[in-house]
Amino acid sequence: MKPFIHEDFLLQSETAKHLYHNFAKSLPIIDYHCHLDPKMVAEDHQFSSITELWLGGDHYKWRALRANGVPERYITGDASDWEKFEKWAETIPYAMRNPLYHWTHLELKTCFGIDKVLNPDTAKEIFDECNAKLQLPEYSAKNLMRRYKVEVVCTTDDPIDSLEYHKQIKESGFEIKVLPTWRPDKAMAVESASAFKTYIDTLSNVSGIKINSFKEIIEALLIRHKYFEELGCRLSDHGMEEFYAEDYTEAEIEAIFSKVYGGTELNEAEIKKFKSAMLVEFGKMDADTGWTQQFHYGVIRNNNTKMFKAIGPDTGFDSISQVITAKNMVKYFDTLNSMDKLTKTIIYNLNPSDNTMLATMIGNFQDGSVPGKMQFGAGWWFLDQKDGMEQQMNALSLQGLLSRFVGMLTDSRSFVSYARHEYFRRIMCNLIAADVEKGEIPASEISRIEQMVADISYYNAKNYFNF
Repeated sequence: MKPFIHEDFLLQSETAKHLYHNFAKSLPIIDYHCHLDPKMVAEDHQFSSITELWLGGDHYKWRALRANGVPERYITGDASDWEKFEKWAETIPYAMRNPLYHWTHLELKTCFGIDKVLNPDTAKEIFDECNAKLQLPEYSAKNLMRRYKVEVVCTTDDPIDSLEYHKQIKESGFEIKVLPTWRPDKAMAVESASAFKTYIDTLSNVSGIKINSFKEIIEALLIRHKYFEELGCRLSDHGMEEFYAEDYTEAEIEAIFSKVYGGTELNEAEIKKFKSAMLVEFGKMDADTGWTQQFHYGVIRNNNTKMFKAIGPDTGFDSISQVITAKNMVKYFDTLNSMDKLTKTIIYNLNPSDNTMLATMIGNFQDGSVPGKMQFGAGWWFLDQKDGMEQQMNALSLQGLLSRFVGMLTDSRSFVSYARHEYFRRIMCNLIAADVEKGEIPASEISRIEQMVADISYYNAKNYFNF
């Protein structure tokens, strides 16, 4: 009997096997959006256990554990590494049809060479084998990246970050590029006057600009933008519940800044105007430097107040939003485009009901300057699983050019989640091959089909970002 994760996993036809094994499998990885800790790379971190590597910070797994009735002590609490791993092994048999079931076994196979299915009976054996291997030099952070043939990684960084570890990595001569990504969400987070003032005061200190006006915020951010560029940054990223495109005047924004920086809370209309102004300024910065801008939208964060107070943000209590933002999205991109300041753009939605809207949205602003200038981003967060990936690629295929898609990313904090690139490539090859098998794509065009697979797997991203 074949192991669960075998060489033809998810490949349901001979054409799919041909495309994956010969034109996708061996290509390097460009992970252009992730949340890896650059300190771990700089220090070539050696993981103490599979629990640290797998369960530390992984809110996907935390949600599944809670759903299976596991007490918080075994998730984010003070239970031992073995106890936490044991609870995960007990949960896995209940996770069939959840993408975590595939990811878990794909990571065991690709990282540790383990073919066994994880369950309570195999848990101790797998725990011990993984931990023994993690003590070896070839399982350090850098060597895990080498194991997966990673070529470029783009982390996610705040404008006030020192980027000291990116410097260390570059100076160490590490052959894999680890580049920062500009994530200025806090610079436009005016929902809390006190938190905003604290952030702006820190921005003032790191930029050397005394900030007393909106104009001076932009001056300070431009200094940091240039600093990021010098360290190899080529992308920005914005995490938002929705797009903002309110009408405003410079005088209004200056008045709003004075109000919130002075400690007075803003009303909803003022918040939206300020965010709208900031997004336009960020778009102009990126266009002037030729960066790619990314937008992740549609999440409602930290919904469980009790758990937020107990263990903080980003701990597995977020969900899909139902915001209607298409008109604002059009207005925002049209504003930048009218100023000739619309740079290369990737948009990621979290609600699958937006798939067709987004696939048509990007077509409004393709301008012939770059193949696939406007990108419908890969399935994100709750959608980076088989069904979500297929829906995203189907919508893009029907309304645009799948052949120009820049492909997959991990969006992860884990050094073994590079297996998601393999997962995506297998799903993508199987999807395209199914059309060939049904006669909906001519088999006579096999060389074009093969190139399409290789492009989506690697070459489109390499040419688009030009790292």
